[in-house]
Amino acid sequence: MRSLSGIDGAFLHLETPDTPMHVGSLHLFEPTPAGRFAAQLERRLRERLDAAPILRRRLASLPFDLANPVWVDDDHVDLERHLQRTSLPAPGTHAQLEVLAARLHAEPLDRARPLWRIVVIDGLESGEVALYFQIHHAMLDGQASVVLARTLYDLAPRPARTRPAPTADAAHAEHPSIGALALEALRHDAGQYLDLVRHSADAVRTLAGMAADSALGRTRESGARASVFAPKTALNVPITGERGFAAGSLPLDALKRIAAAHDAKLNDVVLALSSGVLRRWLEGHGGIPEEPLTAWVPVSLRDPGDEAYTTQATMILVGLATHLADPVERLLAIRDSANEAKALARRARDVLPLDFPTLGVPWILHAGAWLYGRLRLADAVAPLGNLVVSNVAGPQAPLYLAGTPMRTYWPMSIVEHGLGLNVTVMSYDGAMGFGFTTARSAVPDARELTLALGEAFDELAGVGHGVGRRRPAVAGGRR
Repeated sequence: MRSLSGIDGAFLHLETPDTPMHVGSLHLFEPTPAGRFAAQLERRLRERLDAAPILRRRLASLPFDLANPVWVDDDHVDLERHLQRTSLPAPGTHAQLEVLAARLHAEPLDRARPLWRIVVIDGLESGEVALYFQIHHAMLDGQASVVLARTLYDLAPRPARTRPAPTADAAHAEHPSIGALALEALRHDAGQYLDLVRHSADAVRTLAGMAADSALGRTRESGARASVFAPKTALNVPITGERGFAAGSLPLDALKRIAAAHDAKLNDVVLALSSGVLRRWLEGHGGIPEEPLTAWVPVSLRDPGDEAYTTQATMILVGLATHLADPVERLLAIRDSANEAKALARRARDVLPLDFPTLGVPWILHAGAWLYGRLRLADAVAPLGNLVVSNVAGPQAPLYLAGTPMRTYWPMSIVEHGLGLNVTVMSYDGAMGFGFTTARSAVPDARELTLALGEAFDELAGVGHGVGRRRPAVAGGRR
C-alpha cells in the first residue's frame, strides 16, 4: 500500500461530474496502419508494466471515505479495458480530431480500475494515427508525465526488445482489509500532525510575508489598485461538464530567440503569447478589462533528479499585463511579475506542505466542490486568477512507438468553476505544443484560441525584434 499525499488526494475529492480531475495529451504519429499500430501499442504496454508501475495502481478506500484512499498494485491489469480504438468520420480533419479529443476528455475515469486509458484514433485525412492518453491528476503532475512518456515510448526507431511482464493471479490485487486501511490512515495522519506542529510557526510567518509582498506587487502593476482579486471576464463563470479543445504548435527556436532578445525566459514568452491570445479573444467576448488579467501558474517543487509519480508543485499568481497594447511592453511587464512571483515561491518552498492529515478531509473537499458548483458561486465571487497557464519541459528528442515517430505532443488539462480556460504547453522535439482545454460554457469555440495564437506570435515575432516572421501552422500543429 502507498498512501496518497494530501495534494494527490485533493484531486480525487474535488472531482464532480462537471469538474473531472484528469489530465491528458493528444499525439499524432506518422502514417501507419491503425490496426498494426494498436497491436504494437498493446504489446508495448505489456512489456512496460513493470517499468511503469503507476499503470498498475488502483485505489483502495476506507468505508464512507473517512480518509484518503491508498494505492495498491493491481497485478492483473485488463488492457482491453484501458486500450480503446475509435475512428473519425470522413473527411477526418484536424477540427474533427479536436472535437473528439474534447469529448473523450469530458469522460471520467472508472475508479474501480487503474486511473488511465489510451484511445487510438484513425480516419484522419492525413493518414496519420492519433493517440489520446488520459490519466488522473491524483497519479502524477506535469514533470512526472514526462517521465512516464519516456518509459512508455521509445527513444530510438529500433529499441531493444524486452520480455512482457508475467500475468499474475488476480487474487494478488485483493482489496486490503478495513483494519489495514485504517491503520495506514492513522499512521499517515500521525506523521503529518507532527510535521504541522514542527513547522507551523515558520509557515505562518513566511506565508504572511508572501501575502503582503504579493499585494504590493499587484498595486505596482496596476497603479492604484490594491485588490487581491482579478477582473471578472467571460472565462470566470460556473461551468458544465462539456469540454472544448484546440491544439497548435510553434517553433521552439523562434520562441527562444524572442526570450533572448528581451532578457526573458521561455516561460515569460509563453505567458506573453497567452496574454496576446486573451486580448484578441476578449475583444469579441465582453471586451478587454481595464485591469490586467492574472494567471495561475504551476511551479514545480521537485528536487533535481526526483522522478516520483506524484504531484509536487504549487501555484503562483502572475500578472498578464493585458491592459498594455504594445506586445514588448506586455512581455517585459510579465517578465517582472513572474520574477517576483517565483521569488515568493522560492521563499515558501520549504514551508508549503505537499502532504497533510486527511481524516475527514474527503467529505469536506467533496462537499465544498459540490456546493460551489451547485450554488453557482463562481458568478458571485470575484476570481483570484482568470485562467491557468502551465509550461512543461518535455522530451527534446523524438519519441517512437515500435518504429513509428511521434509528430506532436499536445497536453490537455483541467478547467474548474470560475476558471473556464487552461493553457498547457509542452516542448517536444523542436516545437512548443499549445493545448487549450476549455469549458464550452465559457469558451464556445476553442479554435478561436489557436487562430489568436498565430496572430499573437506574429505580433511578438515582428520585424525589428530580431526573430523573423515564420508563420506557425497552428491549426494542424505542423512545425
